[in-house]
Amino acid sequence: MKKIVYNIITFPGSNCDRDIKWVAELHGAECEFVWHKDFELKNPDVVVIPGGFSYGDYLRCGALANYSNIMSAIIKFADEGGLIIGICNGFQILTEANLLPGTLLKNKSMRFICQHHYIKVENNTTPFTCEYQKNEVIDIPIAHKDGFYFIDDKGLNDLIENRQIIFRYSDSSGNIFDDFNPNGSVLNIAGIVNKKGNILGMMPHPERAADDVLPSTKGRFVFESINKWIKERK
Repeated sequence: MKKIVYNIITFPGSNCDRDIKWVAELHGAECEFVWHKDFELKNPDVVVIPGGFSYGDYLRCGALANYSNIMSAIIKFADEGGLIIGICNGFQILTEANLLPGTLLKNKSMRFICQHHYIKVENNTTPFTCEYQKNEVIDIPIAHKDGFYFIDDKGLNDLIENRQIIFRYSDSSGNIFDDFNPNGSVLNIAGIVNKKGNILGMMPHPERAADDVLPSTKGRFVFESINKWIKERK
């Protein structure tokens, strides 16, 4: 069977693009880097917008990246039902492009946070979570200063009604309280999908918890879920 192809979008300031490549190839995929000035994707099965600090996070995180040449091709791919995952800065870019609702604000502490954190899997029926158990709790790193997910009441109700909330910050037992919310996100939200379910944005870094040499490996199931979903439809 032909290998699954990942397109990894690289902006000036991206710093997790090679981490994604390492993990995707570890799970049997083929990877192509796509520079932000390009106008076309490279026949992907899935597009990944990795973490980092695109354009140095000037103006607002992800704001300048939204005007890069490649975004038109990404939006077209999304409209056609292609799988897209944006991680950390990638999540910010997806909200700036209106591919996901809501926005990412500065952490309530106004400080950069870099630590392991527990998140709870709220919906395991998506292309990105089908290898998890519902309500499974996973230990996964976070590293951001602008991770406070905000959305208005109407938008939040839509997310809840359409089961678009995928990950929430929790304790090790899956309890969700303000004390376990590292950045102040509404309802402890750590990741969401769009209504069609083909686009995921998440602040935690699954690629930093996907190799046996690391202290946590549960992030690998994001990539195994993607691969399973694509293989079943090829």
